[in-house]
Amino acid sequence: MTDYEESYYSATRNAALGDTGMLRGHAHADVCVVGGGISGCSAALHLAERGYKVSLLEAARIGCGASGRSGGQIIPGLSTDVGQFRRSIGEDAVRALWEMTCEAVALVRRRVAEHQIDCDLKWGYVHAATRTRHMRELEAWHSDLVRNFNYDAMQLLDKNGLGEHVRSSRYMGGVHQKDAGHLHPLNYTLGLGRAAQAAGVRIHEDSRAAAVEHGTKVRARTAEGEIEADYVLLCGNAYINGVASEIENKVMPVSTYILGTEPLSEGLASRVLPQDDAVADLNVMLDYYRLSADRRMLFGGRVSYTGRQPRNLEGALRRRMSYVFPQLADVRTDFIWGGLVGVTLNRAPHFGRLSRNVFFAQGFSGHGMALTGLAGQLLAEAVAGQAERFDVFARIPHKNFPGGRSLGIPLRVLGTLYYRLRDLL
Repeated sequence: MTDYEESYYSATRNAALGDTGMLRGHAHADVCVVGGGISGCSAALHLAERGYKVSLLEAARIGCGASGRSGGQIIPGLSTDVGQFRRSIGEDAVRALWEMTCEAVALVRRRVAEHQIDCDLKWGYVHAATRTRHMRELEAWHSDLVRNFNYDAMQLLDKNGLGEHVRSSRYMGGVHQKDAGHLHPLNYTLGLGRAAQAAGVRIHEDSRAAAVEHGTKVRARTAEGEIEADYVLLCGNAYINGVASEIENKVMPVSTYILGTEPLSEGLASRVLPQDDAVADLNVMLDYYRLSADRRMLFGGRVSYTGRQPRNLEGALRRRMSYVFPQLADVRTDFIWGGLVGVTLNRAPHFGRLSRNVFFAQGFSGHGMALTGLAGQLLAEAVAGQAERFDVFARIPHKNFPGGRSLGIPLRVLGTLYYRLRDLL
C-alpha cells in the first residue's frame, strides 16, 4: 500500500497464538476448516466445544484477510434489507433471519466476555443520511423493524439529534442503534483463534488449501500435506480461489480502504464523535468511520473492482474525511491499508453445501463482523445434524456475477459509475 506497509490493527495486535506450524504430511480430523478468519475460527471453536477433533487451514496468518482488516463494525441485519426476501423464502424465514443477525451481535458480546478477548469493544452505531430519500428509507426501515420484528433498539434522529453523535454538517439526520458497535477486528479474530486452540483445535498457518477432494471422506490438500476428514467447511470467502469453482462466481472480491490518522486530542475527538459511535452513511459508495481506542480517526471508503489500488489513495481518503470533518483537515496520516470484501449480487450472505459433507459460508458483503461468528456456529450445528437454522440462510437465492470474476470487470466498473451518480441524486 503506497508508503504504508501495515494496518493500524496489525501495529496494535495484542494476542499471540500457540503453535501454528505449516501442515506437512498426512493428518486426520473429524472436521477440516478452510480459512482462518472469524467464520473459520468460530466454526472451529464451536465444533471443538462439541467434542469434535478439528484442524484449521489458513493460507497465510489468522485474521490476515477481511476479518482482521475491516472497519470493525458490529451490526445486526444484513448488507441489504432482509424484507426483500419475503417472497422467496417467506415471512417466517425472514423473521428468523433478522433474529439470528441480532443473535450474532449477542454472540460477539458473549465470546469477548467468556474468553476475555481484549479488543476494545464499544457500543453505539449511527446510520447517517446525506439525502432526503435516505431519511425516507431509514424511517421506513425503522417502522418495519418495530412493527414486524418487535425491534426497539433503534432511535430515529433529526439533524439536531444526529449532532449529539456526529459533529458534521454533512448529514440531515439518521438512526442510532444502541445494540450495535465496534471493536478491534484483528484482536477479536486472534482471540477466537486462541480460544479455539485452547479447546483443542489444531491451526496450520501458511497452509493454503489447493484442492478439496469429495467422497465419503473428504481430503483437503495443501502444497506440503493433506487432511482427511469426515467434513470440510469452506470459510475463505473472498480469498478461497481455486478450491470450489461451483461457488466462486457467486462472490466478487472487492477492495476497500481505510485511513488511520495520528491520535487526536481528547478535545478534538469530542468535537468529532462525542459519544464514540461507529458511523456509516447510506450511499452505495459509502463513508464509514470510527475512533480507535487511542482516539485515531479510522476513516474508510473508496472501492476498487479491478484489483488495482486507486491512484492517490491517501489524497482521496483525506478529501472524503475533510469533507465530512473539516476540523480534521490538518491531522497527520499514520496508516493506510486495504483488503478484500466478498460481495454477492443481492448483498446477502451465501450459505450452502457442495456435497453431503462439504459446507460453505461466504459473501457477507461488508456486513460480516458479527454475522461471520454466527456463521461459524451454524456450520457447527449443521455438522452435528442440526441444520435447520443454517438452511434458513441457504434458502436465500443467489445468482452468478455476469461475466464471472475474470470477464466481469468492465461491467463492475460501469456499475460503480452508475452508483456514484446515484449517490449524488
